[in-house]
Amino acid sequence: MKFRAKIVDAACLNHFTRVSAMIAKLAKTCTLRISPEKLNFVLSDRVASAGVSMWCELEQENFFSEFQMEGISAENNAIYLDLTAENLSRALKTAQNARALKIKLTNKHFPCLTVSIELLSVSSSSRVVTHDIPVKVIPRKLWKDLQEPTIPDSDIMEANLSGELNLKIETELVCVTTHFKDLGNPPPASEDASQERPPEQMAEVHIDIRKLLQFLAGQQVNPTRAVCRHLKGSHTFHRGASRLSARPTGSGAQDGPGAHLTGTENYLVSNKIIHFDLLHEDVSLQYFIPALS
Repeated sequence: MKFRAKIVDAACLNHFTRVSAMIAKLAKTCTLRISPEKLNFVLSDRVASAGVSMWCELEQENFFSEFQMEGISAENNAIYLDLTAENLSRALKTAQNARALKIKLTNKHFPCLTVSIELLSVSSSSRVVTHDIPVKVIPRKLWKDLQEPTIPDSDIMEANLSGELNLKIETELVCVTTHFKDLGNPPPASEDASQERPPEQMAEVHIDIRKLLQFLAGQQVNPTRAVCRHLKGSHTFHRGASRLSARPTGSGAQDGPGAHLTGTENYLVSNKIIHFDLLHEDVSLQYFIPALS
């Protein structure tokens, strides 16, 4: 296995640093999937991550001026590495105003991602700062658990065709609701589907507000569009990107206060999960939060 890549464009470097910072806020550890065309940051350990999963995708040609990799074989031309997301984020923070950044898979008594940052000094000469980030190479037999989540096609029922979203925070002492109106809806799968549900009827799900706040606080790359599709028995809605925030008040139960997400925004609501699919020109992020019973 071989991997080496280089970034020389300042805008690309800053963008990659922001993506890394976002991943570090969303996941303590994650899997880095390296393929000839893409980099993916993956979180799929539902037990360790309390049911949260993630799939972040970057087109390598939009970031790297040089990119070379060889997977474990011609048939399986990919590399999967487990790493601590904060280690990568901290290393990239030192790349501000860097002339170039290089990333290479190395073996220094243990597998590492070696990040070399070429910095300009006051005298205009350059110096190189190197970070060795320990990684664990994931064997081929475990790759099946780290694939892009599949959202199957299904009969689509729209949730609240009036384009409304209510974000509700409830505790024993107070209930606070934020109302969003005039949001967009995707077109119905069929005319019959749009007639089965009254436009004003709301779809509702309970989630742990702390998981939602972690996702919102971790956003470093503002998406240009958010799209969601539903599974059977769930509801779909989408809209152009915007900032959304929520703040819990009071004290909640042991699992934390719940939030009701109803109506239309950038969410997939089913009886099990909420699916966020955020799209940027260079980055896409899929994030899944389990619903509370």
